[in-house]
Amino acid sequence: MITMMWWGHSGMNNWSYALMILSALLLWGLLVTVIVLAVRQASTSARTGPEDGSASPAAEELLARRFARGEIDAEQYRAGLELLRGRHDHPSAT
Repeated sequence: MITMMWWGHSGMNNWSYALMILSALLLWGLLVTVIVLAVRQASTSARTGPEDGSASPAAEELLARRFARGEIDAEQYRAGLELLRGRHDHPSAT
């Protein structure tokens, strides 16, 4: 009869089991963290768009900067603001 040396233990001691449990917990924690961050990012990017048809502040700020630099005149600025804010009753709108 052949006697096996590590019968029933597969060569693992208490530290090996503790390390295996710890690494499994870290893996699941990392996976949950990645999922939570992805959901937050998706919900944040969905919320940044205009909900009521109004222009985003960044677009209006860009238009204001162009007006301040003299690239566009007052009429073009007003027409741009009305277009960005969703008012299409301006005479120059088609």
